[in-house]
Amino acid sequence: MAELGKKYCVYCLAEVSSLRFRCTECADIELCPECFSAGAEIGPHRRWHGYQLVDGGRFTLWGADAEGGWSSREEQLLLDAIEQFGFGNWEDMAAHVGASRTPQEVMEHYVSMYIHGNLGKACIPDVIPNRVTDHTCPSGGPLSPSLTMPLPPLDISVAEQQQLGYMPLRDDYEIEYDQEAETLISGLSVNYDDDDVEIELKRAHVDMYVRKLKERQRRKNIARDYNLVPAFLGKDRRDKEKPLKRKITKEEKELRLKLRSLYQFMSCKEFDDFFENLHKEKVLRTKIRELQRYRRNGITKMEESAEYEAARHKREKRKENKNINTSKRGKEDGKDGEFATIENLPGFELLSDREKVLCSSINLSPARYVTVKTIIIKDHLQKRQGIPSKSRLPSYLDKVLKKRILNFLTESGWISRDAS
Repeated sequence: MAELGKKYCVYCLAEVSSLRFRCTECADIELCPECFSAGAEIGPHRRWHGYQLVDGGRFTLWGADAEGGWSSREEQLLLDAIEQFGFGNWEDMAAHVGASRTPQEVMEHYVSMYIHGNLGKACIPDVIPNRVTDHTCPSGGPLSPSLTMPLPPLDISVAEQQQLGYMPLRDDYEIEYDQEAETLISGLSVNYDDDDVEIELKRAHVDMYVRKLKERQRRKNIARDYNLVPAFLGKDRRDKEKPLKRKITKEEKELRLKLRSLYQFMSCKEFDDFFENLHKEKVLRTKIRELQRYRRNGITKMEESAEYEAARHKREKRKENKNINTSKRGKEDGKDGEFATIENLPGFELLSDREKVLCSSINLSPARYVTVKTIIIKDHLQKRQGIPSKSRLPSYLDKVLKKRILNFLTESGWISRDAS
């Protein structure tokens, strides 16, 4: 009776009770896997005919030596379970495969055979195109908990909340930036009869709305980061909580105003750190120049620098006193003392005695006087030759000085009275 239950291949007569391929177009044609893969043909059967896999569920896909001894029926149940429950739900998958398999066995078998085995190496490429990135990682991804968690509400009183129209539980304002942004999508609806142009137009509306929401949130973040709300209410608590910082110089204030457009790209802390580092760099450069000056003067120890600075201060004091005494002595010397303020300036030797008196009386440096004199005489000569000329007198020359210089040049014969 046992022999009657066996099945045999019609081509090679091998026993195929455990696994056979039955032709769906020919009657009583059943082949073993070897003959089927070789494309065996017998009688009316052809290799392109449809077929049906018939098995008893007892053979193994990975061979008799495979670990665990998983049968083909268990393998089929495992693939059905991974499709139904998803990767990782090993408890549900083990219950679907059968009570003989534990969740740990199911996980190990699937990972070892279908992912790291030959089948996984053949089907899964080394570089997966369009791979989905895990944005929920805790390292600061776009959807990480540190970024998606709502910010704490502003610490302001109820009266101040009413003044601003602020709703602390929602961290929103009654009047937001671009208050009419929601009108872009308020009337949108998806219909089955929409053509491609209508669908793309609705997508464009949604994209415009998302951009407006991002801009609205960006402005909120800047206002919170730079503490603008307490500053608007007249109580900047940040300065009270933080220790007193160094005094900001006038040059740094002007630089902060020039770089104010960078506020939208940098946080408040980054901006403060940036200027703090600039200040440290300036201090270090000053210290380096000071140390180089010490080295040029033969000083190699910091103890010697104190003595050098004291001696240098005494020298500068003596030089200052000497200049004061020289100035006083020049005023007492009579005529020579009259030019004491300009005699050491460049261009003094080019002036006549009358010009020296003029420059000393109007407190004009010899070099500037020579420049003004040259321009006036050149313009005068061009006018006499009929060449139109435009006055190019320096900006430091006011009307009173110009009139005095013109009168002097006229009296001295450099220009005619008509030109003056």
